Amino acid sequence: MKRIRQLWWRVCDYAYAGVWQLRATLTRLRPESLLAGELRPVLVLPGVYEPWAFMLPLMRELHRAGHPVHVVTALGRNRRPVEDAARAVGDYLARAGLTDVVIVAHSKGGLIGKQVMAFGASAPRIRAMLAIATPFAGSRYASFMLNRTLRAFSPRNAALVALGRSQAVNSRIVSLFPAFDPHIPEGSELAGAANVRVPTPGHFRVLGDERARAVALRVAAGELPPFAG
Repeated sequence: MKRIRQLWWRVCDYAYAGVWQLRATLTRLRPESLLAGELRPVLVLPGVYEPWAFMLPLMRELHRAGHPVHVVTALGRNRRPVEDAARAVGDYLARAGLTDVVIVAHSKGGLIGKQVMAFGASAPRIRAMLAIATPFAGSRYASFMLNRTLRAFSPRNAALVALGRSQAVNSRIVSLFPAFDPHIPEGSELAGAANVRVPTPGHFRVLGDERARAVALRVAAGELPPFAG
């Protein structure tokens, strides 16, 4: 019964991802339209193979709340190594002159965000990060992948090992993860961070979880768990 339930969760998860990949490809929305807002700036970092618009539901919620929402279009579908992507993110933050930034990231985006926070020249520009379903310890499945982009998530990857050893910024990270993640059997708990588990199963479906959206708004407002009120 458990295996059948998990199989169904996988089907629903990939269906969600397929729908939002299609919507992200077809959207006519320009990222510049989300830059207006008087509250703290938010930088959104999607996961591997995800275009910036893959996270539109969260982006729109943050923008409606009054946050200017930024994306790094130079990342494309986020296939670069984490270190290279982090340099592009740092360059964007510097060019835009952003400070007191909150990063809202999914999966690989959380690794990129932590790389900037831990090692980047633009690290002082970042206040905090919400990392959703991020493989901080890698995924044992990565070793079986045929392409280099996915093999980079191996627990033995040098960049991941270095990130794991660097814990100074963990207290400014909220790691939010689903009840069941078919891509990350190791889980997304991060030592020293605020770890939040939500009931929605799925590596992608967690992006649509109501509590995930609520946590994103509170982290963007400058709060870290345990939340007041």
